Amino acid sequence: MEKETALTAIAPRSAMATPEEITGRIFSSLIDAMEIFCIYVGDQLGFYRALHEGGPATAGELAARAGTNERYTREWLEQQAVAGYLAVDNPDAAAGERRFRLPEGYEAVFVDPESVIGGAPMAQILAGTVAPVSQLLEAFRSGDGVPYADYGRDLHEGQARVNRPALTHLLAQEWIAAMPDVDARLRAEPPARIADIGMGQGWSSIALARPYPKARVDGFDLDEASVAAARENVRAAGVSDRVTMHARDAGDPDLAGQYDFALAVECVHDMADPVAVLGAMRRLVGPGGTVLIVDERVPDTFAPNGDDVERMMYGFSVLHCLPVGMVDKPSVETGTVMRRPTFRRYAEEAGFKQ
Repeated sequence: MEKETALTAIAPRSAMATPEEITGRIFSSLIDAMEIFCIYVGDQLGFYRALHEGGPATAGELAARAGTNERYTREWLEQQAVAGYLAVDNPDAAAGERRFRLPEGYEAVFVDPESVIGGAPMAQILAGTVAPVSQLLEAFRSGDGVPYADYGRDLHEGQARVNRPALTHLLAQEWIAAMPDVDARLRAEPPARIADIGMGQGWSSIALARPYPKARVDGFDLDEASVAAARENVRAAGVSDRVTMHARDAGDPDLAGQYDFALAVECVHDMADPVAVLGAMRRLVGPGGTVLIVDERVPDTFAPNGDDVERMMYGFSVLHCLPVGMVDKPSVETGTVMRRPTFRRYAEEAGFKQ
């Protein structure tokens, strides 16, 4: 998926760092990694939300709100203050009397699930990405993959949370709006039918149902846990009358020609056989339909010393996307870094002409 962040403006490093500089980078990364996992702790235990909703608190007060141990809670609060994520109203007070608060505006980073500057979900997706690290090492030796299900709840929930703001604020408003004919069809009669391939926890389907109330959306995913979570999200969003989640292969021939629009958000690069999936999507919509693929925006060619976005994509590729894509055999072994020439070749092989 295209990442609209300030990171895209960072220029690649043009020269190799010295050994001492590399050590400094690793040390800094160690601190950053530990702070990320401390954010994960606060996010999962509800500390940030409790501070936002209940106001400043001592360790004892926050522990009572969150149902946690006071000593652990105090250590977390002090760590967050030292890291600069929380403020302290009375830092010179005794440890048990210090009052910690979430600074104004920080709820957009740590609490709001639809904030475009949300940061806490990044901690959860990282926790999920590294969860099966022992299996990953064995996969490197054997050439096998690591099943998506083995990454657990933190991966599929974290990925859904990371993507949710962009889907909520950009999918219909900018990406589909840039295709006026598709936008018009989704608003028109008879009601359009949408196939959402690899919909995960369903936020893309929900994001389509809200601005296009006449459309009917079918989400397809083979991960049972994701489908169960998606169904609950659809119910909570109040769009169950128009959105249905299926634990089903969208390549089923019985579905051919039933849809006006099909999309796949940030999942084609994970697929062992993307050509087959793209071909199935082409058949889903028939001759008059449209297929939209949203995937990671990376440079068209490889070069060392890449920018921060490409570094991040390769990190996800090594730890998650390539291993997941190598479970089924044979596999094209794409990985997260799917450059445009590669995707264009997949699309042409699947029979797309334009």
